[in-house]
Amino acid sequence: MSIIEKPKYKATQQTIVFLLFLLMFVGFTLFLPGFSNIDNLLTLVQNVAILGILGLGMAVVVIGRGIDVSMIAAMAVPSAFLLQMVDNGQSLFSSASLALALSVAFGLLNGWLIAYAEVPSLFTTLASGLFLAGLGQAFIFQLEVVQWPLSLDSLAWMGRGGVVGIPMPVIMFALACALVGFFLKRLRMGQYIYAVGDNPFSARASGLASRPVVVLEYLIAALIGLFAGLVMAASVSSMPTRIFNSTMVYDVVLVVVLGGIGLSGGRGGVINVLIGTLLIGTMLNGMTIMDVSYSIQNIVKGVVLLIAILIDSILNPRNEETAQQGDI
Repeated sequence: MSIIEKPKYKATQQTIVFLLFLLMFVGFTLFLPGFSNIDNLLTLVQNVAILGILGLGMAVVVIGRGIDVSMIAAMAVPSAFLLQMVDNGQSLFSSASLALALSVAFGLLNGWLIAYAEVPSLFTTLASGLFLAGLGQAFIFQLEVVQWPLSLDSLAWMGRGGVVGIPMPVIMFALACALVGFFLKRLRMGQYIYAVGDNPFSARASGLASRPVVVLEYLIAALIGLFAGLVMAASVSSMPTRIFNSTMVYDVVLVVVLGGIGLSGGRGGVINVLIGTLLIGTMLNGMTIMDVSYSIQNIVKGVVLLIAILIDSILNPRNEETAQQGDI
């Protein structure tokens, strides 16, 4: 008589991070006055909604074995461009078309440089983000903070108000999660991104045109950046164009890596972004209530990001078959 052993459960980074979120949430609820108030919880989820939307764009790129540190510029410049053109008297259609064209051109440029010119993604997006931000500051924007024009109030619902008490930025985040999740899991092009991220050489050997897939990744990231910018601008009635100088891009990377999306590519999905967003949002909200200074918050986030990268390197080690020069 043979004895069939039950498979042993192996904890994943996703499970560990979710448990850490639960422990942190319960701890803050018990020991931090005001944390569990409904108003504070709604503020928490609203504040991290933009971060979560950007995390979805970063996740698509990281799953495909890349990185995009230009996402904050891709968020700020096209959306502020749209606001300024409408404020200057241009029609909504022409302004939206030009802003969309700028995002598409930016995403295609990033993708082409990485896929065809074979410039490492970190250096490509660092340079392109600086270029786009500088272009906006030097030739496009008249003010550092572009105000939301009244003539654009037909789109203000994207970031204002709510449905059954849920703020609209959170609903926009949920909508973006549904769309990105459907793309990655249900559409063939989404599966191609996983294949290229898991092993680009095997994907190419099987007949998959991997270079157009890489271009698509950065195009999607740029479009998600534009969407996040519009939601953010609608919610705060302006777009601070110098936001690209902030540490926000590190928060986006932290959400993705801490959520369990392997930097080696080919792994993870929307649920990882959700978990990472919840944990980072809870941590930042708790530190804000405790009146932790911005500098100390950056130190904490830096340490957490370093730990997350170390954990990822252990759980998702690279090998000679799939590693290549220029990878993140």
